[in-house]
Amino acid sequence: MTSRPAAGGGRWLEVDPARVGRWVEGFADRHGPHTTTIREYGLLLTADDGATAELYAPPGAPVGAAVADFVAAAVAPRRIGLLLARKGAVAVGVAEGGDLAVSKVDSRYVQGRTAAGGWSQQRFARRRDNQAKAAMGEAADLAVRLLVPEASRLAALVCGGDRRSVDTVLADRRLAPLVPLRAERLLDVPEPRHAVLVAAVAAARAVRIRLRDPIPD
Repeated sequence: MTSRPAAGGGRWLEVDPARVGRWVEGFADRHGPHTTTIREYGLLLTADDGATAELYAPPGAPVGAAVADFVAAAVAPRRIGLLLARKGAVAVGVAEGGDLAVSKVDSRYVQGRTAAGGWSQQRFARRRDNQAKAAMGEAADLAVRLLVPEASRLAALVCGGDRRSVDTVLADRRLAPLVPLRAERLLDVPEPRHAVLVAAVAAARAVRIRLRDPIPD
């Protein structure tokens, strides 16, 4: 389980689906009885002491169920696509449950920024932009080969890395079947490598929980 501060208060937790049931029991032990409300994102738990927990269904999992059904849906294996892009690197995969069934990683050199000024700086900037466009074009080609044929079988497409790079890849018209499947959340990942793609499978399946502690009297 990972934890980090949440903008606007509270903190975000990422919990393995198999541990969500025990986490809810622990929430009740710490904060007392709670009510459960179905939300568009999943479930809202409101404890008698004022603590709240927003449980977000993982990408591709159905919402609109009580805790037991929410947990069962989160744990159930789903076929999801993965698209990680950052600078000149891309990783594409298809996961079946917690296993990476198909994967491909590619990288292309993109020149870093230069401190030079004037005409030289402009020339380097144009070269860098052209390299980045070429890299994202190759990334789109990769996604066309691996993900588009799977589109009808995918429960969701989970993206990660640099949002601008991901948006550029998905702007390719050939990837239109994938756009409606894209999950709202963007995974925060380093430069895509095979190990990063493997780790992204678990992150994509995790249940995100926004926990807010009671406000002191």
